[in-house]
Amino acid sequence: MSDVENDWFGPEAATFGDRVAGAREAAGMTQAQLARRLGVKRSTVCAWEEDVSEPRANKLSMMAGLLNVSIMWLLTGEGDGMTAPADELAEDGQELKPLVAEMRALQSDMRVMAERAGRLEKRLRALMEREQA
Repeated sequence: MSDVENDWFGPEAATFGDRVAGAREAAGMTQAQLARRLGVKRSTVCAWEEDVSEPRANKLSMMAGLLNVSIMWLLTGEGDGMTAPADELAEDGQELKPLVAEMRALQSDMRVMAERAGRLEKRLRALMEREQA
């Protein structure tokens, strides 16, 4: 596999929330435990992991320290962070490889559709602005 295919937490494969959840789980913490250590509500950590909201800089810095990853890795997937989970599917997990490949293909399709929806929305807004003028 190429480096991109092995980069589980990189920008092409994962979101900020995915990286937070992965690093939190690798650190052996629950959402409630991380929230308590950061001085926020569990629902706040949940919102970060679901990419509904993002932490302020001070919480991001604290979180990176608690999870033993760099701020840059949390934000972009690049830099000091985590590698693929447990040696990316050991031999006894061979049946999982096709599912992972399918998931990655689906994520790629979703990115393409999101970009297409963004272009369509931009065109609609432009037309609506012209109508209102």
